[in-house]
Amino acid sequence: MGRKFFVGGNWKCNGTTDQVDQIVKTLNEGQVPSPDVVEVVVSPPYVFIPVVKSKLRPEFQVAAQNCWVKKGGAFTGEVSAEMLVNLAVPWVILGHSERRALLGESNEFVGDKVAYALAQGLKVIACVGETLEQREAGSTMDVVAAQTKAIAERIKDWSNVVIAYEPVWAIGTGKVATPAQAQEVHASLRDWLKTNVSPEVAESTRIIYGGSVTAANCKELAAQPDVDGFLVGGASLKPEFIDIINSATVKSA
Repeated sequence: MGRKFFVGGNWKCNGTTDQVDQIVKTLNEGQVPSPDVVEVVVSPPYVFIPVVKSKLRPEFQVAAQNCWVKKGGAFTGEVSAEMLVNLAVPWVILGHSERRALLGESNEFVGDKVAYALAQGLKVIACVGETLEQREAGSTMDVVAAQTKAIAERIKDWSNVVIAYEPVWAIGTGKVATPAQAQEVHASLRDWLKTNVSPEVAESTRIIYGGSVTAANCKELAAQPDVDGFLVGGASLKPEFIDIINSATVKSA
């Protein structure tokens, strides 16, 4: 059984009620492959999750953009994994580079978050990726391996984990890793999983690419053997997100 193509839309800190209604309308009207070809998950800001969930076509799922590292309580401003489960939100994005960089989330903290969210029954899109300085220093794989290792040390079951490789220098910059650059890191990550976790986990875990994915570049990226889908930022707020979802047919062709 091949890895099912996965397309996530990270809306980040964007949206008004009117804009959200329009995005959902576009998604609901879009012609896309069947759910056995592509898994689609959109991630609105917390405040819009209930309305998106209630209006979105049933085969598209919803993710939160973050959750707290342990059980809720006296943690002002945080949202716990238990709350997401209570709202029947199936997915959460953890370790996004914006949170690592702006809020100082360490590899270990992200690993703890992933383990806790999985233990509560959530599915996790776990983000890894290097900065421009790290790439230019030739340490891309060291950085990505360390980020993945912090997760691997804390979990045993990978069946509900999708890894999102997002080179930080390509997020929102318009710069995109070339298909060859993306494939190189994805293949190296899969090799790391094979050596350090198991061949089965390496073969079955989806590794998706994020970083200025658009309708114009998605098909060429999707054609790479170890690119199993996308985590889309800005383009997930636009009608072209439908085109990106449709790039899943490259794999099934």
